[in-house]
Amino acid sequence: MYVCLCHGVSDKKIKQLALEEGICDVRGIKQCTALGSQCGKCIKQTKEILNETVPILYQKVS
Repeated sequence: MYVCLCHGVSDKKIKQLALEEGICDVRGIKQCTALGSQCGKCIKQTKEILNETVPILYQKVS
């Protein structure tokens, strides 16, 4: 599903950046994509996705 409609950033892209690149915060996602640079409505949803995905990242490391 698209999280950022303004720039076409999907939940899959956010999860991919978190799991494969280790990006664990919205600031990091914004540096890799155009997320949140227009209307900003996607920031809350991005935080929720990261809150679900980041624990999985730490489970993989352990």
